[in-house]
Amino acid sequence: MSLHELRPSCVLIGDIGGTNASLELLVERDGVLCGVHEVLLPSGAYASFELLLEQFFAQTGIRADSVSAACFSVAGPVEAGVCTMTNLSWRIDSAALSARFRIPEVHLLNDFAAVGYGIASLGEHDVLSLQRAVPQHQGTRLVVGAGTGLGVCMLNWQGQAYAVHASEAGHADFAPLDATQDALLAALREPFGRVSYERIVSGPGLLRIFGFLQDHRGAVPSIPLRLAMQKQDEAAAISEFAISKLDPLAVAALDLFVSVYGAFAGNLALATLARGGVYIAGGIARKIAAKMNDGGFMRAFVDKGRFADLLRRYPVHIVTDPKVGLKGALNYLQLQG
Repeated sequence: MSLHELRPSCVLIGDIGGTNASLELLVERDGVLCGVHEVLLPSGAYASFELLLEQFFAQTGIRADSVSAACFSVAGPVEAGVCTMTNLSWRIDSAALSARFRIPEVHLLNDFAAVGYGIASLGEHDVLSLQRAVPQHQGTRLVVGAGTGLGVCMLNWQGQAYAVHASEAGHADFAPLDATQDALLAALREPFGRVSYERIVSGPGLLRIFGFLQDHRGAVPSIPLRLAMQKQDEAAAISEFAISKLDPLAVAALDLFVSVYGAFAGNLALATLARGGVYIAGGIARKIAAKMNDGGFMRAFVDKGRFADLLRRYPVHIVTDPKVGLKGALNYLQLQG
């Protein structure tokens, strides 16, 4: 379906995460949707998505009832147009949003399903290749990405296009691979009981790894790192000090994080036989791309015993386009008839 056939005079798309919400308003001009307003708001500052959306309309001066259609990618499972977000106490209902804001058409889409729909819009400059290989024509694709949580989706070819399948595989049981990871699992069982990969491969997960290593090794972060963690996002400070090799504890934490991340992505690549390519999305991969590209991630990815050679034949890319989720929400909206 073309943009003209969709007939959107005004379309709203959003990528709604547990930390930030990115919203963009597009207006149709000569059959082409052009962005006119893009706003980033802190999700946690609002008691509900409705209140955040009201702030968007107030800030832009746009009347909500001028919007013809909306699609929001949301960080959580979507069932029958309803999502209870995994890392935020919001319940979002597409029908309720449509009624409250008088928007005729409102769609909700799992955030990593949105990334899946956005893959088709990526160019060579939108990815950083960690493993160059020839993708199988129409082969299965896999998207994995850590941020506030750990998202996953799969794409398989169905006739004329890829079908996107949302997943909650980030909540699968964590499988330790060595003595240090055994100890990490044991340490996290105390607060959580069952330990999923998301408890480790996420922004909060990096902080848990850092805290675990302090106790496990009796290590102490440097004074500059402690000061940086007080002034900015703690996980971001740890990553920056690790990449710059300014703090041994930060280096060890990020090494362990990347190793578990790579092992998890390799597990899913085996599960899906992702011969069409593996795409590592999410804000963390973009921010630590240099670390992801130093070999540790791919060593863990392919370390699957007899199947290591198989995984070496899969293309693996970091998605560097921060708007891939928004593009996916728009692509999904255009597919709706």
